[in-house]
Amino acid sequence: MAASLVTFAAPVIAQNASAPSTASRPQRQYTINPGDQIEVYVWGEERLQRSIRVLPDGTFSFPLVGRVVAEGLLPEQVETAISNGLSSQYKGEPPQVTVSVQNPSGFIFSVIGRVRQPSTFTPGRYVNLVEAISMAGGPAEFANLDNITVIRKRGNELTSFKVRLGGAMKGNLPEGNAQGIPQIQTGDTVIVP
Repeated sequence: MAASLVTFAAPVIAQNASAPSTASRPQRQYTINPGDQIEVYVWGEERLQRSIRVLPDGTFSFPLVGRVVAEGLLPEQVETAISNGLSSQYKGEPPQVTVSVQNPSGFIFSVIGRVRQPSTFTPGRYVNLVEAISMAGGPAEFANLDNITVIRKRGNELTSFKVRLGGAMKGNLPEGNAQGIPQIQTGDTVIVP
């Protein structure tokens, strides 16, 4: 397991490339995760309307199409995959497909260690590390906020990186900039020693 250090202390921020940054990035769009409940609607074909839970392997089955890979894709990309799969079933243009996320229960992460309420969370929106610790009730007494470990799953691989949040948790953001606070990704485990 590779470890890197993300330092967050005023006034200097040092960040390893393996740790995500939110600097000058637009708000990211929601990508589908295993466990998400999605709705698929094929216009003009009500018999093909389905509410589907994405399987743990990131796929689901759809009539006339078969297995569809959805993990990590935007709903629009899944629409295209289903439409392409249906194209052989129709003369001319296949019907329009709409995919929407009904319940984003697949976006899940855990916070353990010296926090007031360690648990697994499904926030339904993207959060950063400070928000994740806040969801766990905040740091407990004697928590070492300058040695937090984030374990990240990428497929079957685990990586980790260290983050220093002592200054941020006291409100010491360099010039109001929170770019050094990493975004939580689905499957992350945050360990507060």
